[in-house]
Amino acid sequence: MMELGPRRILLVDDDRAFRISTAELLRQDGYDVEGAESATEAADALASSAFDLVLLDLRMPGLDGNRFVEVLRARGEDVPILMISGFGTVDAAVESLHLGADDFLMKPVDPDVLSARVREVLERRPSAERIEDSAVPGMVGNAMPMRSVFQAVRQVAPTDSTVLITGETGTGKELVARGIHQLSRRSNGPFIPVNCAALAEGVLESELFGHVKGAFTGAVGDRDGLFAAAHGGTLFLDEVGEMSLHLQQRLLRVLQESEVTPVGATRPVTVDARVVAATGRDLREETAAGRFRKDLFYRLNVFSIALPAVRERPEDVPLLVEAAMRRLRERLPQAPPGCSPYAIRLMRGYRWPGNVRELFAVLESAAIRAAGGRIEANHLPPEVRGQEAATRTEADEERYRARGSEAEERRTVEAALAEAGGVRTRAAEILGMSRTTLWRKMREYGLEVEADAEA
Repeated sequence: MMELGPRRILLVDDDRAFRISTAELLRQDGYDVEGAESATEAADALASSAFDLVLLDLRMPGLDGNRFVEVLRARGEDVPILMISGFGTVDAAVESLHLGADDFLMKPVDPDVLSARVREVLERRPSAERIEDSAVPGMVGNAMPMRSVFQAVRQVAPTDSTVLITGETGTGKELVARGIHQLSRRSNGPFIPVNCAALAEGVLESELFGHVKGAFTGAVGDRDGLFAAAHGGTLFLDEVGEMSLHLQQRLLRVLQESEVTPVGATRPVTVDARVVAATGRDLREETAAGRFRKDLFYRLNVFSIALPAVRERPEDVPLLVEAAMRRLRERLPQAPPGCSPYAIRLMRGYRWPGNVRELFAVLESAAIRAAGGRIEANHLPPEVRGQEAATRTEADEERYRARGSEAEERRTVEAALAEAGGVRTRAAEILGMSRTTLWRKMREYGLEVEADAEA
């Protein structure tokens, strides 16, 4: 595994004493901490460096914490944010969470509680940049199926073993193949991809194995094939399941003997190219049906990596969206700052038959429609919006937001009760409300607890 170094935290608070003491606590936990005393300083720090978490004070001179959260989320900044304040109320906490903060803590904060909350937020929402650094170059994901893929890539990359990558169209099979090559000892050699389904049999045979002058009409000279061109590197055979049985036999010999015989030649040529193959077909079914050679399947399937479909890892959709946004900002003159929470919710619920490729295409189209503004649900195509969005009225959306605020308020009350060990008087103090108000909200949300220990 690649060594990533300590996680980086940006601590934003105008109280210098608090910054110094809290930074020291976090450094004792192994974090790399940078301080800022205002939203302006924090914005400059985020523009010049990547952070894994922002610990943000609610009340500061100038732009306060909630307005800063709003600005960051509006421009598409997805860094996790832990709000902290000595003037905490339920309304303030709910607003922070509704605007896009990940959690909310009240001052004074117990060091153990702070450590636990920071760790929870980092585990719950690691940044896309950190995920990309720790996984396969160019790929994004934190769901368990993708973690398994990344682990498999790093296990097999240092070897010269043949790899078979399986998965639906658009799941990133070529990216995985490139990742294997880049992490291998052959990384300084060529990476040559070829789509076996895109070429006629005779053309593919000549492309792969080469030919000699006069081997067929139009062969006016000798030509090295792609196996020879990939010497010292990696040859990626995409859609290998589309090969004819004749070419499968020729490929099998290359894998067995490490030599190719160009079309029309009588002598073989030694080659040194690692083979990584990919297919969207089930090759076991293909072998059972007689359409794919069993012996070739065994040669290709030395080490297999199965890529999950996007619908099998919906928790990765926000990360994929942010990765797409970063690319679009480099390509489009009026790239959007990000997507609305409702648009993200709709995208998480869509099945994405075209997987990552379809998701990126949908976002590019939506970005053009948004004309530089935030991508909203109406910018998405009908199949992504679905029936719910098509029939949703403005009043429906307001009710949905209200339900979301209630859920956030319940989470805040639950967190205060947990922090107070179930003692309602202490929980009310943490929340900045009267004990009567807390009791009413507990009944409203079904959070009845036993009598206080002090009662």
